[in-house]
Amino acid sequence: MKRLLLTGLCLLAVSLYPAGLAQAAWQPELLVSLKQSTDSVRLSGNMPVVLRRLDNKKVLWEGKARENAVLTFGAKGWELNGRKLAKADSVALELVTSDEKQLTKQVSTLDYKSYRGALRLLPRKGKIQVLNRVPVEEYLRGVVPEEMPAEWNVEAVKAQAVAARTYALGHRKRHGQEGFDICTTTHCQQYSGTAAERSAANKAIDATYGEVLHGGGNLIDAVFHTDSGGMTENSEDVWGSRISYLRAARELRQGTYPWEKNVSAVELTGLLARRGKNIGELQKIELSPLKFGQAGRDRTVSGRVKNVTFIGKNGRASMSGNDLRSLLGLKSTVFSMSLNRNVVFINGYGWGHGLGLSQYGAKAYADSKHWDYKKILAHYYNGAELKKLY
Repeated sequence: MKRLLLTGLCLLAVSLYPAGLAQAAWQPELLVSLKQSTDSVRLSGNMPVVLRRLDNKKVLWEGKARENAVLTFGAKGWELNGRKLAKADSVALELVTSDEKQLTKQVSTLDYKSYRGALRLLPRKGKIQVLNRVPVEEYLRGVVPEEMPAEWNVEAVKAQAVAARTYALGHRKRHGQEGFDICTTTHCQQYSGTAAERSAANKAIDATYGEVLHGGGNLIDAVFHTDSGGMTENSEDVWGSRISYLRAARELRQGTYPWEKNVSAVELTGLLARRGKNIGELQKIELSPLKFGQAGRDRTVSGRVKNVTFIGKNGRASMSGNDLRSLLGLKSTVFSMSLNRNVVFINGYGWGHGLGLSQYGAKAYADSKHWDYKKILAHYYNGAELKKLY
């Protein structure tokens, strides 16, 4: 779910912090990667648009609303609708409204998928890389409903909107060496353009317009996850370093989002052997019982597994809960393990890393305790301050 070296081809139109944390006088923008490598693209806009060079803003083509432009790039350079595009060479191009003030109202279509904002086309090794230059609030319209159901309690959705906005702005430089800010997958945040938009989510985004979380003079890393299982986690027990605003927080309910997975003892010891832990036939598993809010030698205060010890005929070996989660494809590290008749039974709770906002937890507080989004955010991001950035 998680931060640009700027080049002439990817200059951002705005600066997030013109002077420290002073509020911006405009809405920041993001460069989102939509396609990394393609030969041809079909573009259009919901309003009259221009195709211009990115370096000197020279207009190369003017299109009416919903008029298609098919652009290809190859050995001959740029071609537009089957004809060589004059004065384009191998420069970056942008499809954008001629009036930048209308950018928030522009909807661009890329190969039949629509995104708010402009489309930037970069020549890359004989192929086309497509970026979406989009104002942050318009970007969020294609993100928030992907991260949390829009029909949930509006206060929970508002909390998600603030977290998603903070996360996006705080991670603008994450793909800087690749020429853009963020991607469209869970590596950054899920983003599907206008197809994902829902009116209820838009209302939550509008209600929190420009609001972000910060601490110590900086945007916080507003991570979030699906469900904590019963208690969120301290950062040092997941990332190894203490972060003041990512502290373990209790939930209304424990043992939420139950799941289970079974694996044969032979398969498990085989996987361990490939990691250099050849213990032979599995005889015993050492892991203390799960107790939320009570840390132990092999569990964190939230009940998550620090490490598990496996005892076999050839010896014993330990593995961290995070490594086991990756090895076995578990939903979380809130689990118990037992061995019975050569089968390892795993019973767990929650989904995700457990840091920051728990989405189902936020819903529970909004539904049952009638918490507003500010109280929800304060609960999950300890000491973070809500600030209107623009």
